Amino acid sequence: MSSSAASAANGGVSFWFADDGLPAPREPLPGDTTADVVVVGGGYTGLWTAYYLKQADPSLRVTVLEQAFCGYGASGRNGGWLYNGIAGRDRYARLHGKEAAVRLQRAMNDTVGEVVRVAAQEGIEADIHQGGVLEVACTPAQYARLRAFHAHELSYGERDRDLYGAEETAERVRVAGALGSTWTPHGARLHPVKLVKGLAAAAEALGVTVHERTPVTEILPGRAVTPHGTVRAPYVLRCTEGFTANLRGLRRTWLPMNSSMIATEPLTAAQWAAVGWDGRETLGDMAHAYMYAQRTADGRIALGGRGAPYRFGSRTDNDGRTGQSTVDALHEILVRLFPALSGVRVDHAWSGVLGVPRDWCATVTLDHATGLGWAGGYVGSGVATANLAARTLRDLVRRDAGEAGDTGLTGLPWVGHTVRRWEPEPFRWIGVHGLYATYRAADRRERAGRSTRSSRLARIADRVAGRH
Repeated sequence: MSSSAASAANGGVSFWFADDGLPAPREPLPGDTTADVVVVGGGYTGLWTAYYLKQADPSLRVTVLEQAFCGYGASGRNGGWLYNGIAGRDRYARLHGKEAAVRLQRAMNDTVGEVVRVAAQEGIEADIHQGGVLEVACTPAQYARLRAFHAHELSYGERDRDLYGAEETAERVRVAGALGSTWTPHGARLHPVKLVKGLAAAAEALGVTVHERTPVTEILPGRAVTPHGTVRAPYVLRCTEGFTANLRGLRRTWLPMNSSMIATEPLTAAQWAAVGWDGRETLGDMAHAYMYAQRTADGRIALGGRGAPYRFGSRTDNDGRTGQSTVDALHEILVRLFPALSGVRVDHAWSGVLGVPRDWCATVTLDHATGLGWAGGYVGSGVATANLAARTLRDLVRRDAGEAGDTGLTGLPWVGHTVRRWEPEPFRWIGVHGLYATYRAADRRERAGRSTRSSRLARIADRVAGRH
């Protein structure tokens, strides 16, 4: 056990809530009621959807139902990466053509700026810094994947992306052994909880009704059922992401994948001089079991990875508590990347779940016949994708109600996408844990220099998982 990580605060939802404080509780649903649109889930997707619907039509009665408090799920626990990645783009290119997927990518590029714009317009101080996204390669096999990844992104029209060698990478961030990196300007660091709190307040200021401590147990055409009463509405929008499996009949729809994080103590000026990172880019790598990190506004490093990837039966945790072996593994990654930080204390560790469809494709859907809609399956890239999904849900609802024409978002290839369910247990648990064990084994082989190309193990795992 690492002494620098053993005494970290653990759980309590996340470091972000520990830093900014838990929100004052909103009242639960007082009983049966009606609305024009009921949104299930008070995270980014649900709150952005409510915000944009109410902004487009102030007369709409929009109600948000949240099982705990706004931001309790992934929206309050993520790594604070506002970036242009979207799950499933290559599959959409195969299904709908390359140009359709390029339009989806362009929409994601624009979404980063949209979030920044609205945050500024609404006075949401979320520690946003647009330093872009830097992804590094630390082994020959990773470097080969990096170059292929960079070329692949250029093929989707991202002409402002740069490819760096070892020296140029070190000028940005001094990652030990980095052979190169790729950088895109379409990314920003932010404080997830400050964003979700500000977004909830902005939605309420427009007239959205938010009920917390109101778990929805079942979603049916025209109604959302809770222990406190039923909300009836022509449109019921499911925005529950990694917690979707808790809803009746949806246990195998999206798998709740676990992701874990640590936050260090604030670094000293000398430590930052050793690390660099003056541009405050969000930082990732090209490992199969990848990591993601940011330099926080108060001078810490917040770093995450998969940890224990999945709980049997699609269970989700209650407070973000994280096993010590996962905390130690994340600390090991931190020190491997930045050896000068070997003695840095880990102040906080936490975990959360993200939604993973069986084909790893994010989706947005509205069923005209039932009025049921949903968005999610972001596979870890939801901070920005949730905003695009919300604007798309807004347009789908308004078009269905005959209130607006097509803005272009409803024609993107992820709209209406369907996918088969995950396998029943124990095959689901065996498959996911086997998948990540294989990825970690592949990463160990590559770090040991036993492979200069992407491990065959990882390529097989990708095909079995349905990721490609």
